Amino acid sequence: MPVSRLREIPGIGVDVLGDRADALADPELLRLENLDTDLRPPHAALVATHQAVDWDDANSYLPFQGSDELRTAAAAHVGRIAGRSYDPATECVSVAGGLNGILNTLLATVEPGDEVVLTDPIYAGLVNRVRLAGGVPRFVPCRATAEGWRVDPEELAAAVGPRTAVVLLMSPAMPTGLLLDERHWAALAEPCERHGAWLVYDAAMERVRFDGRPPQHPAAHDGLADRTITVGSASKELRMIGWRVGWVVGPAEIIADVRLVGLTNVVCQVGLAQRAVAEALSAPGADEDVAAATDEWRRRAETVLAELADYPVVRPGGGWSLLLDAEPMGLTPAALSERLLARAKVAATPMTGWGPTGDRYLRLVFANEPVPRLTGLADRFRAAL
Repeated sequence: MPVSRLREIPGIGVDVLGDRADALADPELLRLENLDTDLRPPHAALVATHQAVDWDDANSYLPFQGSDELRTAAAAHVGRIAGRSYDPATECVSVAGGLNGILNTLLATVEPGDEVVLTDPIYAGLVNRVRLAGGVPRFVPCRATAEGWRVDPEELAAAVGPRTAVVLLMSPAMPTGLLLDERHWAALAEPCERHGAWLVYDAAMERVRFDGRPPQHPAAHDGLADRTITVGSASKELRMIGWRVGWVVGPAEIIADVRLVGLTNVVCQVGLAQRAVAEALSAPGADEDVAAATDEWRRRAETVLAELADYPVVRPGGGWSLLLDAEPMGLTPAALSERLLARAKVAATPMTGWGPTGDRYLRLVFANEPVPRLTGLADRFRAAL
C-alpha cells in the first residue's frame, strides 16, 4: 500500500466471510460470522423512527454535536451508571456509531508514536483505529480459564508507562466476553494519573453481562473520574445497529477536542435516528428491556457451550460472541472456518489480526441465531471435522 498508515491494517475478516455467506443465499447456513442480532430494537425507538420521517428538524445537519434531546439522554445514561453527573452541553457529544466515537477520541488524545494499552485478544476494529490514529498498540494478555477470560489487574497497570496516551478497554470485551471490575480500575488509577494517560472506556455492551451484576464503570472510581472518556453506542444493547448513533462523554476540555475532530470527520449523525435513540435510552423500562435481551443472549451462549462441550471453547462473561481455540485441534482457524462453511453450512470468522494471540481462535457469534437453530451445532462440527 502506498499510504503508510494502512500498511499494518489488515481488515477484520468478517466482511469477506459475510460476503461469501450472503452469496450462498442458503437458509440452512448458520450465520455465526458477523456481530449481529435478530432481536428487535425497543418499541419506543421504532415508533420515534417512523415519526421522524415527517419531522423537518430530523432532516438537517444541525446541531453538529447532536440534538439536545439525544445528548441529554446519553449524558444522563452514562452518569447514572458511573454515579457521576455530566453536563450534556459541554461533556457529551454525539457520534455516528460507537467506533466513530472511538476513532474521534483517539485522534483527540493520541500523538503519533504514543502507546495505547489494550487487552488481547481484542476486536481488530479497535486495534486498526489505534494504528490509523498513529498510535502503537501495547497488548496485555488475557488468559482462558474454565470460568472464562481473565486479565491480571497488576499486569494491566504495569503496561501503563511514560509513552502511554490511552488505556482503551471494553467490558464485556469483543470478541472474548472478558469482564473487568473495580479491581482493574483501582489498579489503573495511580499509573494513569502519574503518566497523564486517558482511560477510554468502550461501553457498547456494558449491560450485556451474564453474571447478573450491574456494569462496573471506571468513572465510578474517584481516581479515574477525571480521566475516563466513555464511548457508548445504540448498536448492541439497544439492537439499533442500522441507526448509526453513539455518544462520547467525559471532561469538558477533552470533549471539546473530540467534538472538533467530529467536525472534520463525520460532521453529524443520522438525523432520523437521534430522537429514537434518546427514547430508547430514557423510556420507562429501558433497563428491563436490555435485561430481557441479555437473558436471551445468555440462553444462546449456553446452548453453544453445551453443544461444543467436547471442543476447546472459552466461556464468555457477556457480549454476543465466544471463542474456540483451533490450535489444540491441529487446525488453523482459517482451515477450520473453511471446513465449517464447506462441509457443515456454518459461517464463522477466524480471528486473524485480533491481537497477537487472536490468530489461534475462531469466533462464534451466538446473538443472531435462535436456540432451535443453534441446537445441533455439535453435529455440524462433527460433519466438518
